[in-house]
Amino acid sequence: MLSDPLFYLLSIPAVMLYGIAKGGFAGPAAVLAVPLMSLVMSPTLAAAILLPILVFMDALVVRTYWGQFDKTALWILLPGAMVGIMLGYLMADVMNDNHMRIIVGALALVFGLQNLLQLSSASSADHNRVVGSVFGAIAGFTSFSIHAGGPPFTMYLLPKRLDPLIFAGTAGLFFAVVNFVKLFPYYTLGQLGFENLALSLVLMPLAPLGVKIGHWLVQRSDPEFYYRVISFFLVIVGVRLLWAALG
Repeated sequence: MLSDPLFYLLSIPAVMLYGIAKGGFAGPAAVLAVPLMSLVMSPTLAAAILLPILVFMDALVVRTYWGQFDKTALWILLPGAMVGIMLGYLMADVMNDNHMRIIVGALALVFGLQNLLQLSSASSADHNRVVGSVFGAIAGFTSFSIHAGGPPFTMYLLPKRLDPLIFAGTAGLFFAVVNFVKLFPYYTLGQLGFENLALSLVLMPLAPLGVKIGHWLVQRSDPEFYYRVISFFLVIVGVRLLWAALG
């Protein structure tokens, strides 16, 4: 695969897209990376190749946004995410990619449209431990399966209307923990072999550039524009995932 031009043609934009999203701009768009790479390989292989790159990106994002995060959101979301990762590991042989695409796609589409049409309820702006735990578990579960934890995470945090830098920093720290924890079950499932890691290392140098571009865009974004972009990408992601699953 290292000598296949199509691999680079699809994987380079996918990694750059993920880096820009990791840097904090239009975060849910990152979920398009695995489907893009899946045009030249299996979704499972694409997820395995991306995971070490994501862990490296997470380290860069945490350093970039250190001290800029919502502590309450993390305390609520992370325990649920750990449960979701465990469920994803235990159900690795039961759930297929299409099941996950339907669940995440439907939620992302409805929530994105709700925000674009400004139909969010005022009460959703407050933290809720039960609701947050559920969304955290969904984020952990879908992140483990197809690196699609961004939409569920965004669905919970978006109504809080945090400052864009705080939103990006919270997402960065949340997924830094989630992706690091995912390394262990991915290894036990045999998805971090030498060949996969070699492909990850080839694409790794793109990570800092993508993160820097994403951070630059966040710093220069109006908050209202920032959240409308995220909502727009939630709709695009929802349609793309449902199309992939049902088509």
